[in-house]
Amino acid sequence: MSDATVRPAGAYSVARLVDDLVHTAGMTPRVDGALLATGRIGRELDDVEALAATRVATERALAAAASVVPEGRALGEVVSLTVYLAVADGFVRLSEIADAASAVVVERFPDAALPVRAALGVAALPGDAPVEIQLIARLQPGSDAWD
Repeated sequence: MSDATVRPAGAYSVARLVDDLVHTAGMTPRVDGALLATGRIGRELDDVEALAATRVATERALAAAASVVPEGRALGEVVSLTVYLAVADGFVRLSEIADAASAVVVERFPDAALPVRAALGVAALPGDAPVEIQLIARLQPGSDAWD
C-alpha cells in the first residue's frame, strides 16, 4: 500500500500507539486516494461489491496500524474490529459482510485468535463510503515491551 492509503481525510491521526495497543481511525475503502465504491449496501452495492470494499477498508486499517509500529516491532494480532456498514433500509446481513474483514485479519494473522467484532448498520458514512473499519491491534511482545 502507498503512503496515501493511510493519510487522514481530516483533523485526526490515522493510528495511535498506546502502550502495546494500536488504535486506528475508521478507514474507508480507498484505492489511490479514491473510494472503491460509494452508496448503500443493498441498494447501490450488491454483496460482492460490499465484500470487496470491506476487504480494502480492512487492509487500509491494517496499514494505518502498521504505520505507527516502532522499528524492530511488529503487529501480533487484531484484538477488536468495528465494522460500520452504510446499508439500505431492511438490509440485515451485516455479519456476512463483516466476515470479509475477519477473513483479512485471519489471512494476515493465521495463528492468532479471532478478534472480537461489532458490525453496525448506519445511514451514511464519510464521502458516501459503503464501509468503514476501525480496529485495535496488539504488538508482538518484544525485548522492550515491558520496559
